[in-house]
Amino acid sequence: METREVLEDAFDRVQGGVHRITDGLTPANLAYRPDSDANSIGWLIWHLTRVQDHHVSGITGRPQVWVESDWPARFGLDPDPENVGYGHSSDQVGEVRPDDEVHARTLEYLATITPDELDRIVDRRWDPPVTAGVRLVSIIGDDTQHMGQAAYVRGLLERRE
Repeated sequence: METREVLEDAFDRVQGGVHRITDGLTPANLAYRPDSDANSIGWLIWHLTRVQDHHVSGITGRPQVWVESDWPARFGLDPDPENVGYGHSSDQVGEVRPDDEVHARTLEYLATITPDELDRIVDRRWDPPVTAGVRLVSIIGDDTQHMGQAAYVRGLLERRE
């Protein structure tokens, strides 16, 4: 198995998990939060998608889906490329949803992966500097954590029903 195939499989698993977690949920279900200040299922999925969009765009130099599409307007938010959810109000947490185009763009990038690309430094703010490969693994780790959180919240929702 090639490195590209491993990365594609990991991101496909994230996408599959997102769909399993959200399948059959109503807008009210997606907005469910265990308490008024907790993150909703929809927000957790939106956030993992936004971080993936932000970080993959940073690697590729391609504009973010968030900036190029109507995705932010659907929630009354500005297409600020730095908006990945930190500092959202409780109302904003209840409103946002994910976008599947991010996954498609990630796979487009992964189709171009070479060993040299994985070793390319994409962020010099860290010591050691971050390579594209390390950033991709970081995105996968973050995505899976938030998927687990969203699945847990869905489980809480289902126990209430």
